[in-house]
Amino acid sequence: MGIYEDLGVTPVINATGAVTRLGGAPMPQPVLDAFVAAAGDCVSLEELQAAASRRIAAATGAEAGIVTAGAAAALTLGSAAMITGDDLGKMERLPHCDDFACDVLIAREQRSGYDHAVRASGARLVEVGFNEIVANAGVRRTEVWEYEAAITPQTVGIIYSFSPTSRPDLSELAAMAHRHKLPVLVDAAGELPPRAHLTSLIAAGADLVAFSGGKAIRGPQSTGILAGRGDLIRAAALQFLDMDDHPELWDPPPELIDRDKLPGVPRHGFGRGYKVSKEEIVALLTALELFTSGAYDRWLEDDHRRLQIIADALANAPCACRLHTSSNGESAPQLEVEIDESTLGKNAFDVCRELRTGSPRVFVGHGKLCEGVLVIQPLHLTDDTATAVGAAICGAWK
Repeated sequence: MGIYEDLGVTPVINATGAVTRLGGAPMPQPVLDAFVAAAGDCVSLEELQAAASRRIAAATGAEAGIVTAGAAAALTLGSAAMITGDDLGKMERLPHCDDFACDVLIAREQRSGYDHAVRASGARLVEVGFNEIVANAGVRRTEVWEYEAAITPQTVGIIYSFSPTSRPDLSELAAMAHRHKLPVLVDAAGELPPRAHLTSLIAAGADLVAFSGGKAIRGPQSTGILAGRGDLIRAAALQFLDMDDHPELWDPPPELIDRDKLPGVPRHGFGRGYKVSKEEIVALLTALELFTSGAYDRWLEDDHRRLQIIADALANAPCACRLHTSSNGESAPQLEVEIDESTLGKNAFDVCRELRTGSPRVFVGHGKLCEGVLVIQPLHLTDDTATAVGAAICGAWK
């Protein structure tokens, strides 16, 4: 029996990809080796985060960066940094912001459950624009002037959820925000690859960017990256690092935390619960180096072949298979399996449920079930598990 069976938990075949609910991305052996090696010694976490800052800055073009407890934690810490800056009194009072500015502008069409990560800092979200396309009430998207019209003395920054189709243009929004001396925090948690996004968002004017460390980068699932302006990274770091030291002895690395810019030493910040272990930091940095070097691209051919194994197994089944290959040469291909409900007598939800409860248990992407489509991602698949997925889907026809 394996380690999960010993706990009474049945492992699953993950054909969904790097999703949190199934444990994120598979960590390559060099990342696992780095994690284990880092466990052998103790280090100053401030010094280790300073070293991480140098690596993240080099990879993103930002002034600085920190390793966080996932991208959601990066959003929370980034929001806190926009609210407090170096004001230790404000840090002490978070997440209660009744007597100081804490408004963060966000497009109504970019609201999501991840708002919790921003609001956890004490930030008050102020919506701008409308969601006319989803409401079938028009064709326009949120525009820069709508953000500008919403700025008040209570505004501390802007949160922007990035995707290739996000509007308005980030560079135009950032230029306007900077005229008003407001920072822009970009949520790009799942927007890698392409690797170019590591640098393009900072280059477009983002003051802070949050990336997931446990998806395409393939670091530990519970890691993320917050990259951006040095002063904002300093403010974020101060609110989640261990601050239990004598002021007479506290000597943080100046490239991460310039003590001369602070009136004193803050106590533990509200972000203390977002701490990251030394092993996670080292493993994430190892994964980041692999990702930026293009080391993962060599697996794309295997990914394509494994999806073809599944498509071939379904050649005579009551479904239509579509294999999609990314045009950027970095993203994994994916297979869409459209269920013929009239022939099968089952819809995509029925098939998905049977796969989850079968033996072996198979989890496929559920983002298009309402369209009658199963989406299969190859990130976790081997030749053997790809064969098992094809057989499991065929078994649903019986």
